[in-house]
Amino acid sequence: MRDLHLPGRSAVYAGNGMAATSHPIAAQIAIEVLKSGGNAADAAIAAAVVLGIAEPQMTGIGGDCFVLLKPPGSEEIVALNGSGRAPKGLDAAALRARGMTAMSVQAIEAVTLPGAIDAFCRLNADYGLKSMAEILAPAIHYADEGIPVAPRVAFDWADDLPCLKGAARDFYTLNGQAPTVGQIFRAPGQAEVLRRIAKEGRAGFYEGEVAEDMIASLQALGGTHTLDDLAATACDYTTPVAGPYQGLELVEHPPNGQGATAILLLNILKHFDLAAMDPFGPQRAHIEAEATKLAYDARNRFIADPDHTTRLAHMLSAETAAKLAALIDPKRAMPQAAPLTEAVHRDTIYITVVDRDRMAVSLIYSIFWGFGSGLASSKFGINFQNRGAGFTLAQGHPNEAAGGKRPMHTIIPGMIRQNGRVTMPFGVMGGAYQPCGHARFVTNLSDYGMDPQSAIDAPRCFSSADGMEVERGYSDQVRAELAALGHKVIIPDTPLGGAQAIRIDGDLLIGASDPRKDGCALGY
Repeated sequence: MRDLHLPGRSAVYAGNGMAATSHPIAAQIAIEVLKSGGNAADAAIAAAVVLGIAEPQMTGIGGDCFVLLKPPGSEEIVALNGSGRAPKGLDAAALRARGMTAMSVQAIEAVTLPGAIDAFCRLNADYGLKSMAEILAPAIHYADEGIPVAPRVAFDWADDLPCLKGAARDFYTLNGQAPTVGQIFRAPGQAEVLRRIAKEGRAGFYEGEVAEDMIASLQALGGTHTLDDLAATACDYTTPVAGPYQGLELVEHPPNGQGATAILLLNILKHFDLAAMDPFGPQRAHIEAEATKLAYDARNRFIADPDHTTRLAHMLSAETAAKLAALIDPKRAMPQAAPLTEAVHRDTIYITVVDRDRMAVSLIYSIFWGFGSGLASSKFGINFQNRGAGFTLAQGHPNEAAGGKRPMHTIIPGMIRQNGRVTMPFGVMGGAYQPCGHARFVTNLSDYGMDPQSAIDAPRCFSSADGMEVERGYSDQVRAELAALGHKVIIPDTPLGGAQAIRIDGDLLIGASDPRKDGCALGY
């Protein structure tokens, strides 16, 4: 139990249903859907679309999603890949001929087709109890009436403002400025799009006037996107990947998501006695950082479009993890992982909902970077994602950019099974941090006996391309000791990610929500 003398938050306890997400209004919407007869799939979709209005810098209908779902009465987990593909006209050779050596980050070349709406419609048709019209009604209301800008949203908005270009500045600023805390953000153009989806299903988005607005806008910006590209967008059911750790089983979405990276990271960490280390001391942070470098190097080599990921079994094997663990020096940071492993081989919303029948949904929905590509359609203001930045231009690489291909994705929903039963849907937002965040959440639970809220609240660190990012929750002494081990220690301007989780404990549901975001867990 937490020390009630100190600032913090308690977990939320309920029996009938629970939702946890990064904005209170979205959590409330999810609970209202459950109480009015909807199930966890209905509630998750309704809340996710509302989050596109509450947190437009993080997500929106121009983005992608991934879903893990446990049906009621079953312990099996279904994976749904709602990520879009590159337009057929994308050609890595042509980009290299223009002098490009890496994919643009916030430019037209990075815009892939939006896959989330197709996935929401499919999820609703296959698992939902309510109609799309009922599910989308709250988002339509808030898009028309507006939502007051929350503190974390305002912080991100001001930081991401410079990326907005052209029509996006018209739709996602207030008189050219980022809105401040409490100002109202409205999106009437998106309300109209959602009305069409409510009436026509996916055709209201992927065909007709809305589709024409998106494609005409993309082509005017120099894109090769076509109406045929958009119409061909379709989600896929896939088989999750999983790996054991200290009595728990981590279940992840398969490629093109990076969930396998979290499993590999835990497989490496098994070779160290984390439980004997101070959970917030330098030794654990160092070992985790070194394991992260090695696991992410494997990710960069192997994870790609499912049709192009050929060495997933190698990445997840115990032998691979053992060889990588042997490369870690407990007393010195490695400068780069790639040369050592030759012989061995950013912004999002997350929502989880569990209903009275114990259907559990773990859903992550994103436009990638803050405001995605920084571009939007001219009529309806649909903000385009920049997922194509996840491709590489390295010739022959499994993740080489190509038309009709899905890029490597950072967003990963997670679930935990224990003794064959699904005990916790969870997710950790934060771009590249997510596999490290999943592994740290699991080790907080298993090695240190933390409850879900404490495991989320605990300070974080991450070995990124910029250096070892260490949150202010760590002491200056720990930062100094990490620097002495050879890490380039920095304090990130933005906290590392955000997380949500729901523990299923028989008749009891326990919800946890990250204070790094504006949201909460709610139950009834």
